[in-house]
Amino acid sequence: MSASQEINVFAQIRDRSTEFTDYFYNTLFANYPQVQPLFANTYMQSQAKKLFASLVLVVDNLTKPGVLGDALTGLGARHVQYGILPEHYPIVGGTLLKTFAFTLQEQWPPELEDTWTDAMVP
Repeated sequence: MSASQEINVFAQIRDRSTEFTDYFYNTLFANYPQVQPLFANTYMQSQAKKLFASLVLVVDNLTKPGVLGDALTGLGARHVQYGILPEHYPIVGGTLLKTFAFTLQEQWPPELEDTWTDAMVP
């Protein structure tokens, strides 16, 4: 799937960011309660906005590897400071995939899920 197709699919959830992030965090904490303490001192409404803004940044810069690489490097460095460990990344990645599938339903084609899976799984 091309970057433009991914952007078009992602555009369908841009106005549903609250639904997307609510589902994401509810699913994350229900399926992986062990990560909830990482958010103990976090204002979740602000965190949800940051999560969605990060996704927008990724999608908007799919064709700009320099911008995307720098942004993701900074994001990764900040998450190390928050206590995020390598084993947390598959948890978050899997939850993101579930959230995309839930939010987009039939608009979440297998090839798009494969693309996101390949991008998130080392």
